[in-house]
Amino acid sequence: MTSFRIESLRLERGELGAWGRLADQHRDWPVVYTLNDSTELYVGESVDATSRLRQHLDGNKKSHLGEARVIIDDAFNKSACLDLEAYLIGLFAGEGRFKVLNIQTSGGSGNYYQRDDYRERFREIFDKLRAEGLFTTTIEEIENSDLFKLSPFKTLTGEQSDAVIAITESLLADLRAGPGGSLVIEGGPGTGKTVVAVFLTKLLRDLGAWDGEPLENESVLAGLFTTENTSTLADLDIGVVVPQQSLRKSIQAVFARTPGLGEVSVLSPFDVGKSDRTWDLLIVDEAHRLNQRANQTSAQKNREFREINEKLFGADDPSKTQLDWIQEMSHQQLLLIDVLQRVRPADLDPQVLEDVAARAGQRGRLHVLTSQLRVRAGSDYVDYVRQVLGPTPPERRIDFGEYDVRFFERAGDMVSAVRERDAETGLARVVAGYAWPWNSKKDKANTDIRFDDESIELRWNSRVVDWVDSPKSLEEVGSIHTIQGYDLNYAGVIIGRDLRLDPSTGRLSFDRRNYFDKKGVQNNPGQKLSDHDLLEYVRNIYAVLLTRGIRGTYLYVVDPHLREHLRRYFG
Repeated sequence: MTSFRIESLRLERGELGAWGRLADQHRDWPVVYTLNDSTELYVGESVDATSRLRQHLDGNKKSHLGEARVIIDDAFNKSACLDLEAYLIGLFAGEGRFKVLNIQTSGGSGNYYQRDDYRERFREIFDKLRAEGLFTTTIEEIENSDLFKLSPFKTLTGEQSDAVIAITESLLADLRAGPGGSLVIEGGPGTGKTVVAVFLTKLLRDLGAWDGEPLENESVLAGLFTTENTSTLADLDIGVVVPQQSLRKSIQAVFARTPGLGEVSVLSPFDVGKSDRTWDLLIVDEAHRLNQRANQTSAQKNREFREINEKLFGADDPSKTQLDWIQEMSHQQLLLIDVLQRVRPADLDPQVLEDVAARAGQRGRLHVLTSQLRVRAGSDYVDYVRQVLGPTPPERRIDFGEYDVRFFERAGDMVSAVRERDAETGLARVVAGYAWPWNSKKDKANTDIRFDDESIELRWNSRVVDWVDSPKSLEEVGSIHTIQGYDLNYAGVIIGRDLRLDPSTGRLSFDRRNYFDKKGVQNNPGQKLSDHDLLEYVRNIYAVLLTRGIRGTYLYVVDPHLREHLRRYFG
């Protein structure tokens, strides 16, 4: 490939005119460019850089961005430029130094000739931009951040893009004709449900705020930008509901850094129930973690649950759930669901979730994501994990391809390996089932997790919110409540004595004596959970933990019989 160059100029009329006359490629060649001041940035692509920069100079949205850089390469074509544009937008948004002013039309360019070669060139372009001060960290550091992973500036897969377009069109139809019930996205771990939720929120906000200015991007999403759609969505009141506190805080941080999303409320289910407003649309991530009536985490939350029921329905009806609150407080709902990620008895009953999905399917409002984006071993690995933990284990899998699966005989060796991976790639953490009490919560001098035949002692996570990126996280162990919804590069998973193998039957069993999540064993009203019932939650927990790693999963099992059993599948 030929070499690239980055030409810098001030976005001023005289300098732009002189620059445009210097070379034919300034007026007739596919290029990518950036515009920025000290706080804001825009990335674009064009086949006529001079005319396009003049349009920005004459407009009123980006004319204040005084610095322009144009990336020129003799080998550039339209597809490569679209890809580089999306790549840089994602990295700028992920680093968070600049507020990225692009509207949500980028779906990337898909595959094209010599894409891998161009992607290598993109890294060189990044390094040059970093040397010129537009970036301050490395690609790896950016890609490991929550700001990048949860950014709305993502290149969608074809499956995700189809879902976004179909949901947007369904929502528009329902807004014009009257509410038609909930829309549903179903997908397993790593299929990108949260990415779609955040992307869609930004897209809807951008559609509603579009001023009719012609769009540069030619992606399929650009066809949604019409005056009719803008009129329908202009005053749409959107809220995003996230049941888990840690993930909610991370999404709030992303929205605060993204133009157009700062006014979108990121809410807990209790925030929705207590509110005096009604939303046009509530997007509910991890909707399977919404609660039915159960003993909450505090006396205050129990009181609030009762008060919200009385406020919304006139009485404290125990059959009412947080899903009922959301449906009562919004005209439309988009629910993102994986019934197999329910991890506590308080989570919505699976039949409720299946009924909602079935009704959505009957109206053409159900969208299923199947492509595995997190785990490099693909969707087969996720299915394999769930089958291994299920009642009918699969045939043993020997080859996991480039995905790094390791089975350890000693917990200390696994912890050491995870720390080595973190030094190499970052974002490697140890996680475990809730099979030890959290003694260090009250006394920081205590340790929590010990092993009979080893001297190593570990502590549970010292914080719940944003644990993955906290300074102490590499030295600690995260639980399901700190890691669900997040990605790691490597996950070191400890399966505790809450999950055992009965050697007489060869079947998995739940050990209540070694399970210390108090809310994980409490009965809901009118319910008495058996150990068999609770086994399903623990299976789900370990399935989630074993599918957090993008590059690899390491495993240590405490129960000796279960260790022998699982060695066959992961050893």
